[in-house]
Amino acid sequence: MKNKETLEGREKVFITDFQDNLQSVNRDLNELERLSNLVGRPSESHPLHNSGLLSLDPVQDKTPLYSQLLQAYKWSNKLQYHAGLASSLLNQQSLKRSANQMGASAKRRPKVQPSTLVLPPQYVDDVISRIGRMFPDMTIELFRPNGTSAVLLVTLGKVLKAIVVMRSLFIDRTIVRAFNENLYAEDGKLDIWSKSNYQVFQKVTDHATTALLHYQLPQMPDVVVRSFMTWLRSFIKLFQTPCQRCGKYLQDGLPPTWRDFRTLEAFHDSCRQ
Repeated sequence: MKNKETLEGREKVFITDFQDNLQSVNRDLNELERLSNLVGRPSESHPLHNSGLLSLDPVQDKTPLYSQLLQAYKWSNKLQYHAGLASSLLNQQSLKRSANQMGASAKRRPKVQPSTLVLPPQYVDDVISRIGRMFPDMTIELFRPNGTSAVLLVTLGKVLKAIVVMRSLFIDRTIVRAFNENLYAEDGKLDIWSKSNYQVFQKVTDHATTALLHYQLPQMPDVVVRSFMTWLRSFIKLFQTPCQRCGKYLQDGLPPTWRDFRTLEAFHDSCRQ
């Protein structure tokens, strides 16, 4: 310390500055110790190894990686637990068949076919005729080109024609075409594979396939057929009903081709989402 004061004065000033610096260091150490006690330690119940150090990130609000890792870890543990329970329950319900049990006793035992899959043709004809009487503006013609399986030719007013392929009283597939389109192939048989030439009826065919997956009640197949025919009849005013959401008749050049399965209200394919 170079100044013009006496030696004793210079020493007093040096000691004073040195004490101030020591007190400042002491305050910083106390603050560091206080902050270190506030930092939480990672939970030992979740052995995430080095990823647990992410909880020490001072900007955890901006990068909540550690909390997300904990949530994923808990979710995977719960999934593994439930999968183990499901596996034990399925193992209890095993058939436990062996080669010895599948011997002569299995040959003597006749095969039991589900009663709902072997309905007599007279019953199927009666159900179809009752449905036809329910809707006067819908004409249903029944064909049996290959044995007992039925094929229905449904004419809905002057709007569309639909080919419904059935297995007993279960509907396999449906093709919808325009009223003026040809339904027969060159050999004179019903064409059950070709799509319609019009995009609007291709959309209706796709929605009809979705309806077949929706109306499923194996114990009461006649109710399924009646519900599907009721849904199909809602297209009687395909080109006259506006969309229930946007109120427009056309969107991208197409009328509302979707019908709600419960209320039968009309929607465009993009408006029903």
